[in-house]
Amino acid sequence: MLFTIRIIITVLYCIVVCVFGCIYCIFSPRNPRHATTFSHIFGRLSFLFGLKIEIRIPISVQDYGNSIYIANHQNNYDMITISNAMQNNMVTMGKKSIIWLPFFGQLYWLTGNVIIDRTNRSKAHKTLLGVINQCRTKKISFLIFPEGTRSRGRGLMPFKSGAFHAAIAAKVPLIPVCTSNTHNKIKLNRYHNGLVIIEMLPPINVTKYRKNQVRELSIYCHNLMQHKINELNMEVIARETKS
Repeated sequence: MLFTIRIIITVLYCIVVCVFGCIYCIFSPRNPRHATTFSHIFGRLSFLFGLKIEIRIPISVQDYGNSIYIANHQNNYDMITISNAMQNNMVTMGKKSIIWLPFFGQLYWLTGNVIIDRTNRSKAHKTLLGVINQCRTKKISFLIFPEGTRSRGRGLMPFKSGAFHAAIAAKVPLIPVCTSNTHNKIKLNRYHNGLVIIEMLPPINVTKYRKNQVRELSIYCHNLMQHKINELNMEVIARETKS
C-alpha cells in the first residue's frame, strides 16, 4: 500500500512541478538560478521516500564562486538526494536522452542545465568548450558526474576526463561532492529508509596542473572521493545501528 501511495504522489508531484516550472521559466529561460530552485523542490521528495538527508558544506565552499563540482552518480534517487545540495547559480550536465523525457526533459533544459551528446565526440567537445567559456565569463558553476553513468552498486566507477579538462582550461577549482551509499537502501514499502550523508570537500586548486596532467588530476580526485565515500558509509552504518 505504501509503495502505491508513494508512486502516485511522486508522479503527480513531478508532473505539477514540471508543468508549472516550464511556464515559470519561459519568462527567463536558461537562467541558472532556476536549476537550483527546482532541484531543491525535487529534493523535498526525499521526505516522502523516508530518507533523512544530511548535507555538509565546509565554510571554504560556501559562496566560493565559479567552480566545477564533481559527484558520484549512483542511481535515479540522486534526483532526490544530491539535488538538495545544489548551490546558487549551479547547473548540471546531463546526457542527451534526458531532453526526451516528458515534462522533465523540457524543464531540465529551460532551467539552464547543459545537455551533452557523449556518442558524438565533436559535439561533446563543443559542449565542454561552452562550459569553459561560461566559467570564464559568467557567474555560474557546473555539477558534473565524471563517471558518466550510474554505478548501480558497483562502487565509484572510473572517471571520464571532461570535467578535469574543463577545470584546468577554465582555471576554476574542482569541488568533490560525496554521497553515501543509496544502492538497495530505499524500499518503497518501508516507511523509514535511513540516513544519507552528502559532504562537499574543500576546493581543489587546479592551477598547478597542465593539460597533459588531466589523468593525474582525475586519479587524485577519484582516490580522494573514494576514501570519503567509504568514511561516510561507515558513519551511516554506525549511526543507524545505534538508533
